[in-house]
Amino acid sequence: MQASLKSKHVQHDATRKVRLQEWWFRNRALIGYAFIFPWFAGFIIFDAMPFIYNLYLSFTDYQIGTVSTPPWIGLDNYTEIFTEDKLFGKSMYNTLYYLGYSVPLRLIFAFFIALILNLRVRGMELYRTLFYVPTVVPLVAATVIFAGFLNTRYGFLNQFLVLIGAAPVRWLSSPDAIKPSLILLSLWGFGAQMIIFLAGLQSIPDDLYEAAAIDGGTGWHRLFYITVPLMTPTIFFNLLMGLIGGFQVFEQVFILIGTHGGPLQAGLVYMLHVYNKAFRDFEFGYAAALSVILFLIIFVLTILLVYTSNRWVFYGDAQDDET
Repeated sequence: MQASLKSKHVQHDATRKVRLQEWWFRNRALIGYAFIFPWFAGFIIFDAMPFIYNLYLSFTDYQIGTVSTPPWIGLDNYTEIFTEDKLFGKSMYNTLYYLGYSVPLRLIFAFFIALILNLRVRGMELYRTLFYVPTVVPLVAATVIFAGFLNTRYGFLNQFLVLIGAAPVRWLSSPDAIKPSLILLSLWGFGAQMIIFLAGLQSIPDDLYEAAAIDGGTGWHRLFYITVPLMTPTIFFNLLMGLIGGFQVFEQVFILIGTHGGPLQAGLVYMLHVYNKAFRDFEFGYAAALSVILFLIIFVLTILLVYTSNRWVFYGDAQDDET
């Protein structure tokens, strides 16, 4: 009798496990959606809805403090941007100038440091940590420190120039020196790109380098014919992220030279112009239109970069599949 009851109990447990497994397989999609729901809800609430509302405001004459529905003015904001706003072209030129120098220099600098940190030397972990530490320093704190370095009278850079017999430079008060100062500051936080480059370098098989060495390849040959081609996906990613981040440069400019953009507005970048329109002139509809234009510019450049990437980005797996 007891054996019969035990057998029925075991059979009942087995049946329950089978039903549980069947329910799991039938509802795997729902369980997956439940796990991604927090991210999806955050995306809808904090990204999609603000973007749609910003797009709507760009067609209105919204003023802060108004309780009623903002008046619809259609394309007037966009027309004014391209026909009357002289600071739009100025800020776009300053931003493109900043991008044209800061993004390539930062990529080259981060890649060069990653190559050095990829060497097999005792204590290299310590050097990697030291080079990455500036990246974890808050941007505001780093900018304040950098402002001290650029001080006209007591700054480290000018003290060094005087020491070698050169004339001091008005880094933050000269129209010719403001943009180079911002570009120099952009090289400070290269640690994130360096880590990504370092991860890409360590994923390259050693067999390729050994084969090149056997064939008589020098270090330069290994760099240009093995390392750089296999690193193009990583270079592409860092380039794309650098362009997107460079268009949105704001905090360091705001801290170093204020909202006016410096003498002759030489440091008036695009996001600073958007900030001034929104929080100084309180033209939120106009600032929303400027933001939409910036989004479209970044979107178009991203599409073009992705579309042209198949001409210079080397994916080894894709080539292996073709062969």
